[in-house]
Amino acid sequence: MDIDLRPFTAADSDWLVERHGTLYGRDDGFDDSFSILVRGIIDDFLTQSDPRCEAGWVAWRGADRLGSIFCVREGAATPQIAKLRLFLVQPEARGTGLAQHLLDTCLGFAKGAGYLQMRLWTHESHRAAGRIYARNGFAILSARPVHSFGQDLVEQIWQRDL
Repeated sequence: MDIDLRPFTAADSDWLVERHGTLYGRDDGFDDSFSILVRGIIDDFLTQSDPRCEAGWVAWRGADRLGSIFCVREGAATPQIAKLRLFLVQPEARGTGLAQHLLDTCLGFAKGAGYLQMRLWTHESHRAAGRIYARNGFAILSARPVHSFGQDLVEQIWQRDL
């Protein structure tokens, strides 16, 4: 695989917001509130992340960005739990092994940082993502119907031990 994983930088921010907004809008009908959420996650990461236990990566092939993944703290009340965020693979890179490579990188970082578990939030409609999570030992902790991003969805929380 001729893909290079590089640490996320502020220069990747606009691309990450645009790609999430465009792909989720096209594929899932999400409205602009999803891009606003992604921008907030990125802004929080840029201003508050602790590099000892939080990291983000962007996959590159040459001059093209192909995907991203982040590992952040779940929260102050659960310091032993890492949260997977902003996992994205461009359509042209799907089926190449990039998603697994990104996930392996994130899981390895989380384990090395001392987390005991990893948790993530997604939607039931993201079936391909659900398959990769299940193959990698994640299980659904909860699922509930919600109206988010202009759509009726089933929100899911997945988790696995590290």
